[in-house]
Amino acid sequence: MPDLHLGSLVMEDHGEGHGEGTAVVLVHGLGGSSNSFQTLMGALEGYRVLRPDLPGAGRSALRPGRPGLRGLTSAVGDALRSAGVERAHLVGHSMGTLICQYLAVSAPECVLSLTLFGPILVPPAAAKVALKERAETARAEGMAGIAGAVAGGSVAAASRAANPVVTAFVRESLMRQDPAGYAAHCDALSTAEAADHPAIQAPTLLVAGENDPVAPVAMAQQLNAQIAGSTLEIIPSVAHWMMMEAPQRSADLLRSHLDATAP
Repeated sequence: MPDLHLGSLVMEDHGEGHGEGTAVVLVHGLGGSSNSFQTLMGALEGYRVLRPDLPGAGRSALRPGRPGLRGLTSAVGDALRSAGVERAHLVGHSMGTLICQYLAVSAPECVLSLTLFGPILVPPAAAKVALKERAETARAEGMAGIAGAVAGGSVAAASRAANPVVTAFVRESLMRQDPAGYAAHCDALSTAEAADHPAIQAPTLLVAGENDPVAPVAMAQQLNAQIAGSTLEIIPSVAHWMMMEAPQRSADLLRSHLDATAP
């Protein structure tokens, strides 16, 4: 499992050998890292799995130059080209689902399928204001207060009661973020542009949490209506971190979609 250091971006490359197996690329969300997908790794046997830490998150430093979500998308595309990946299945969570949408529109020939966990649209006006305020808080006060609020609000009550480790994981993921990087990602989301959803040709699976306050079911339903041929699965009693809240169901849905869309 070598780490690929591609400029400021660090990306784990899981595979029996470099270049073996169809590539699956895991793109995390705001406050996440490559570890956000750890519970799904067992379902990806036989695939070459690449999971980057986006610039400014996890182990990757902020990337100078092009800002915003388009810049993050460019960083992922550059990393994949550097790793010799010509075609891949894309898997995203939260903010990462927007990056996957952008890539599916800008380079459709490179995208075998999309699996979007907690899929989002461009944030509405009120959410954009809240994101800018959160960015200011991160820069001024660090991550401690933000981590507690996000962990408490984005994990379902049933998950918090049944498996407190989920909340602990989410809180730790946020606490470990570089405040400047996290703030930059909040700013990126607050200025994000909508993807051209009708232009998405890749087979698309949308996985929504029944009780997700960040990416509500209604948002997933809107995407489902805009992406031709897409499939929507709703996981009961979970919120935004369904990969940890319902790991087996999430893994089963992912593997089934990948196998059904294998080249």
